Amino acid sequence: MIKQAIIPLAGLGTRLLPLTSVFPKELLPINGKPGIEYILDECIEAGVNEIIFIISKKKEIIKKYFNNDNFYKSIIKKKSDPRIIKEYKKILFFKKKIKFVYQNKPLGTGDALLKTKKFIKNNYFLMLLPDDLIMKKNCSKDMIKIHKKYKCSVMASMKVKKNNVDRWGIYSITKNLDKLNFKIADVTEKPNTKDAPSNNAVIGRYILSKKIFNYLKNQKKGKGGEIHITDSIKQMILDENLFIGHKFKGKYLDCGSMHGYINSALEISKL
Repeated sequence: MIKQAIIPLAGLGTRLLPLTSVFPKELLPINGKPGIEYILDECIEAGVNEIIFIISKKKEIIKKYFNNDNFYKSIIKKKSDPRIIKEYKKILFFKKKIKFVYQNKPLGTGDALLKTKKFIKNNYFLMLLPDDLIMKKNCSKDMIKIHKKYKCSVMASMKVKKNNVDRWGIYSITKNLDKLNFKIADVTEKPNTKDAPSNNAVIGRYILSKKIFNYLKNQKKGKGGEIHITDSIKQMILDENLFIGHKFKGKYLDCGSMHGYINSALEISKL
């Protein structure tokens, strides 16, 4: 069973400057709701009961957001507003499920993931990247179904424009299992257009075996001087660990850029 989820939140969010100069991107409102809460809702609906946030000291405001009890209690004592009470109860519900881990140096998603090693209890866990929202269909829930069937790692996938492949991790496919799922032959981090094996891109949802920690601890730095999770996944595939790519049905929204952030609010308001 997949009962734990990891959410890396230590990134600086430079693509959303100047908004993120004082405020973490994950707390920016998207149609009146902090972006991180869409991710939390997806986890809870998928059956996850423990969520590990990876933050840095510069982003402790995220921790405060879920631990600001005295503020809410004082407000509710003065003004018993049903809306505020409802919001506080929701935050308390999330708070019980969240654990915080620190990554204070920006050394990549692979390094961030490695910080959680001692907290992972089961053989597989879920990881979600908060810049990627998938609406209308619970991608994590669907991936868990695939994991139960094949007892292996699963990663979300969608087709991207060929001239944009250098923004993504890109899959090569060994075999289609059905219309939505395929066996992954290889994955390459941000290839150039000429060398890309396909235009099937890695999207920010992963079900991973905890074996990956053994690969990450020996992983050399890759592009940009960071430890990329894609490089360790690539090696795991070479070592004949089965990875399945899942073409999700939901609506994808990229919240990590200014254009994407604005568009996400507009799109969600229509749902």
